[in-house]
Amino acid sequence: QVQLVESGGGLVQTGGSLRLSCAASGRTFSSYAMGWFRQAPGKEREFVTTIIRSGYVTYYADSVKGRFTISRDNAKNTVYLQMNSLKPENTAVYYCAGHTTSRYIVTMPREYDYWGQGTQVTVSS
Repeated sequence: QVQLVESGGGLVQTGGSLRLSCAASGRTFSSYAMGWFRQAPGKEREFVTTIIRSGYVTYYADSVKGRFTISRDNAKNTVYLQMNSLKPENTAVYYCAGHTTSRYIVTMPREYDYWGQGTQVTVSS
């Protein structure tokens, strides 16, 4: 069984930065790809970014491209989300998730097998 635990959320002003972490345990971390999703109040969970098992390929939603960076450290069983130039519309609960499909780009929540509990990110204007 895989457990994912996010940390690093908080309150930040517009234009600020946050770095989220997601620590994994259980199954060998390098055996599954990872992604970040977010969900704002009253909205559906939306894809943010994904990274393949090796970390060499990443993919971003257009809304965060150039501002957010996903990375992973397989030796530390951790995936990160560096968020820069934050905007109020980025306010949401951020979730890390893992999937075992063979495809590189997986953006649908239903295709992810493992989920963390989420961490709140609030960007004040």
